Amino acid sequence: MNAKKMDKIATVVLYIISATIVLILAALLLYILIRGIPHISWEFLTQPSKSYQEGGGIGIQLFNSIYLLFITLIISFPISLGAGIYLSEYAGKNWLTDVIRTSIEILSSLPSVVVGLFGFLVFVIQFGYGFSILSGALALTFFNLPLLTRNIEESLRAVHYTQREAGLALGLSRWETVIHVVIPAATPGILTGIILSAGRIFGEAAALIYTAGQSAPALDFTNWNPLSVSSPISIFRQAETLAVHIWKVNTEGTMPDGASVSAGASAVLIIVVLLFNFGARALGKRLYKKMTSA
Repeated sequence: MNAKKMDKIATVVLYIISATIVLILAALLLYILIRGIPHISWEFLTQPSKSYQEGGGIGIQLFNSIYLLFITLIISFPISLGAGIYLSEYAGKNWLTDVIRTSIEILSSLPSVVVGLFGFLVFVIQFGYGFSILSGALALTFFNLPLLTRNIEESLRAVHYTQREAGLALGLSRWETVIHVVIPAATPGILTGIILSAGRIFGEAAALIYTAGQSAPALDFTNWNPLSVSSPISIFRQAETLAVHIWKVNTEGTMPDGASVSAGASAVLIIVVLLFNFGARALGKRLYKKMTSA
């Protein structure tokens, strides 16, 4: 068999494998969406859940997911940005950077359950934060740091070296060049990475079961005291997220309409994660076109 035939066979095999993977994913997504979308309504998205009667919604869980995502990004983004700048612009090839990169790889390979148990032992018990948004956000920070740091580092490295030289030639210091030249040029890639990591955080459940808790207390949206457990902005209250709620509904069986609630919540979760992913691609392309046309 000659090389051309082997190449054609290999190409066909790769196309078949790719098509199979795409079909499996598409079938899974369509199954979840077809089962769940009919149960989605404005009342479903805004009403609180009900444990022993029908007609509950996911309003508090959806708010908790968005708020927890916001707090996690506030904590993890500055750390990831600093680590990415150091690894990309300042770190030399030595044992320290090897240790940092190895640690990042180890963190990225840890199962979310392990991260959750670590957060439970350290933040919930040792630091005394209890089951709270703060404990969940700190645990998710460890979960999010490897992906976000690696993305920021790669985005900064993708900036052509001539832009750095241009900044230095204009009399800027190395730090000023990074701040005023490199980071703005890498902004599309950084924003894409933030949105993609946000989708990953939004769909996380295992790490939050042990840290943010499995209950969703009623929230008083007229109470903006951050120390009150009924305040929506308090970081010291328990916060059952949408992903944890789906797991809880399917394991406890306390809802008469649990199947429809689970299906609707799963569809909402999938739709939000898809919006994060498609939004990241669209925003990245738009920013890249603006920067290249400027």
